[in-house]
Amino acid sequence: MFELIILPALILLAIAVICAILLTLASIFFGVKEDERAVAVRECLPGANCGACGFSGCDGYAKALSEGKTDNPSLCIPGGDGTAREVAEIMGLEAGDVVEQVAYVACNGSCSPEERKYVYDGPKSCKAAKQSFSGDRFCTFACLGYGDCAAVCPRDAICINPDKNIAEIDPRKCIGCGLCVKTCPSGIIHLIKDTSTVVVKCNNHNKGADVRKVCQNGCIACGKCVKSCPNGAITLVDNIATIDYDKCNGCKTCHDVCPVHCIHVGNFICGAHFE
Repeated sequence: MFELIILPALILLAIAVICAILLTLASIFFGVKEDERAVAVRECLPGANCGACGFSGCDGYAKALSEGKTDNPSLCIPGGDGTAREVAEIMGLEAGDVVEQVAYVACNGSCSPEERKYVYDGPKSCKAAKQSFSGDRFCTFACLGYGDCAAVCPRDAICINPDKNIAEIDPRKCIGCGLCVKTCPSGIIHLIKDTSTVVVKCNNHNKGADVRKVCQNGCIACGKCVKSCPNGAITLVDNIATIDYDKCNGCKTCHDVCPVHCIHVGNFICGAHFE
């Protein structure tokens, strides 16, 4: 009876003890010790893992700082100046000013949500819909409204406007991580400095006559904003008005002269929606 039950159990127990001892020794002699500074930096970061810092994510940025691959503690856009100061204190560096960014959807949503090229009955995903004849909207540059951007937003800053059926971003919640920008298959979500006060809410690069066929408020590349800008901050690039924010002083002249009202003004810092 002893040989049939007790002895095999003792053998298994001995094997388990030996394995545990070997694993413990291996962790002691072969384990890679993590830099305490990297751990401390990682705890300061917001955890968006967006890659806006230029590294693979929060862990990658913390490791890069601890290993000396970068000496810039101000690369975390979602964390802002507060995170930069904490990281700088840990690493013994001087914190610079973080250029805070926010995202906006470059689409007026002026084509009626009921007007579709066809009845799309596939997965409720912008990426999936885009693969079918560039989406079910007549404007192939328009927001499709299936919410891929809202699904990846870590701060619930994006919702789908039920009236226009397009994505809208709340600048009060947006942390500028850029995940929505990377996710949008139509490329109509852009990141800009939160000090910006003027945006072009259109991404249609067709000629004006073709734009008017699908949207009443799309940019028609008429050039009035270009001619009226006192600082030369606006140019026409591929049939669409493009703002150079380094030159723009927020005078709003472009907004006043735009005949199709695709240039909107607002205040990202105060969290106001663009009008």
